[in-house]
Amino acid sequence: MNPADISALAHHLFEAKGSKAIAEAAHKAVSLESAGDKAQAKFWRQVETVLSEIRGPRQS
Repeated sequence: MNPADISALAHHLFEAKGSKAIAEAAHKAVSLESAGDKAQAKFWRQVETVLSEIRGPRQS
């Protein structure tokens, strides 16, 4: 997928699930890494990164 598709997917997930989408993307990446699917794991790490950017910095 190209960066625009990753961004669109991330925005859709964030709208649907909010901050929980970040945890779900991370979980999918870990599961795929454990299964040896590095390409899909990399994709979900990219989605996770975009989701984190959408959420913005954490506030203390």
